[in-house]
Amino acid sequence: MSAEPIHPAAAPPGGAWSAAAPWQPDPVRQRLADYSIEDVLALPADAPRVELLDGVVTVVPSPTLGHQSIASLLWLWLHRHMPDGYRATQAVGVAVGPRNTYEPDVLVHRAEGGSGDRHYLTPDEVLLVVEVVSPATRRRDRFDKPAGYAAVGIGHYWRVEQDPVRIYAYRLGDRPGASGEREYALVAQTADLLELDTPFPVKLPIGEITP
Repeated sequence: MSAEPIHPAAAPPGGAWSAAAPWQPDPVRQRLADYSIEDVLALPADAPRVELLDGVVTVVPSPTLGHQSIASLLWLWLHRHMPDGYRATQAVGVAVGPRNTYEPDVLVHRAEGGSGDRHYLTPDEVLLVVEVVSPATRRRDRFDKPAGYAAVGIGHYWRVEQDPVRIYAYRLGDRPGASGEREYALVAQTADLLELDTPFPVKLPIGEITP
């Protein structure tokens, strides 16, 4: 069953519910691809979670329960097993350029320096980004985002597929690939046990992040 929108007339006496329209990007600025990271930082508190793609605002799809369960379990595992000097986090963005931002599902970053009240990290602070693939994000997570993360030098990318849960772990190559840019190389894929030496020693049973 899908929820029906609440009509403003249904608000309780005294107008306790706001009938204000939700925030939407300006269609003219969208056509002009005129948005920047400064505009995103200035969005109202009730704005949806968004990413910037070459100056165009894209709303991040609402996650499913399964997606969030995997992401949360993976964050918890990383939090418990990460070496000193690094932190795992969720719902924090990466500023890959003045007109491009990404919102990974989980990321690992260096713990030192910077303000705790920021939403965006810079690529040099980020050690690992993780995307949990959903039907609405398949192309972005499998193709667009890896290319964007690689272009700014983020060393490690994990893609998590669902049904069954399987991790594809990539490491950034030292030399340009066929595209002329640095590309990720697949170093491991598994639905059982992920074992890696970099970016830090990892021995992750996939069952521990499976809802």
